[in-house]
Order: sequence, then structure tokens, then C-alpha cells
Amino acid sequence: MHDITNLAADEQVFTSNVFLVDGKRTVLVDPGDEFDVVSKIEARTGDIDAVVLTHTHHDHVGNTEAVTERFDVDVWGFDPDHELVDHEIEDDTTVALGDREYRVLHTPGHKNDHLCFLREDGGDLIAGDLVFANGGFGRTDLDEGDHPRLIESIERVLDATDDSLRAFYAGHGPVVDREPRQHIQLALRSARMS
Repeated sequence: MHDITNLAADEQVFTSNVFLVDGKRTVLVDPGDEFDVVSKIEARTGDIDAVVLTHTHHDHVGNTEAVTERFDVDVWGFDPDHELVDHEIEDDTTVALGDREYRVLHTPGHKNDHLCFLREDGGDLIAGDLVFANGGFGRTDLDEGDHPRLIESIERVLDATDDSLRAFYAGHGPVVDREPRQHIQLALRSARMS
């Protein structure tokens, strides 16, 4: 059973979604910020094996130290020079999340170190802040933002997916589990027009 839970779902603070991917390698994707994620992990699984980052904006990583101290785990991300990242995740490799292997897609534009994770069978996408429900896409007005690169990254994700995509898990907002690829296509159109 593949289990992805958003531990930040009921939080009323400025945080990203925080996805706990349960399984053989229980992983926390983006620890979030401004809430007690440690007690939520303890209540849900008791322990985790690793932290994986989609990118290092503060709303996604503010809780990282609390998590790594409590569970004594390493942090994996694209930029090995970032102070929070212990291990580099390289583009177009695979990473184990829960019981599945995910293909790593380097998707800059919102931030240089941004990653998306596509399940090997194409069923799920962990999208970070690249795309959101209803054609939303990541801001490019922050440091390291690059609108043309964001468009290229959305195109790359569209090329990597097909109609077998069942859901995508965005860094903010709801899980998109109804015709998710259409939401990504809409995000590409919106990004190209703005």
C-alpha cells in the first residue's frame, strides 16, 4: 500500500504541504514551517528514515532542524552546498520514497534547486512548487526565480508523464487526483501567457 499523507493539512500557519510517504523507507518530503511536525510524525508512524526536499524555500524547510534532531536522519536535496542538505540528489536518478522508486526531475524556475519526483510507474508526481491545482504555477519573482526556466521545467514534467498519472502532490493547496495531467497542461498555458 502506497501511503502519502499531508501532515500540514489542517495547519493555519504559513507552511508548505508536508508529505509523509510511508513504507519500507518512510520519508518526510519537505518538513514545512511554523508547526509541530515532530509530534505529527510520532503520532502517524513513530519514526522516519530520511528527509527529502523539493527545494529550500523557508516555508518548506523551517522545521528541518527539529525533525533531524528528533529522528536522527539525514536530509537529501539537489544542492549539496546548502547548509541543510547532507546528501545530493542528482537529476534523472531514482530515489526510494515509501515502497516505490521515484524518478528525480530537476525543475528550476521557482528556485534553482527545485526537484519533482515522479513515481517509476508514472502514477504519482510530487510536484513541490512547480505546479498547483487549476493551472497554478510557482512564483518566479523571488530570488533565483526564472520564468523561462519555469516554463521549460513544466514542459519537462509534461513530457515525463502521460495519462497514467493518477495524482500530483503540490507544495501548496489540494492533492490533484482528478485528471491531474490536465492541470499541468493548464499551468503550462498559464505560465506561457503571463
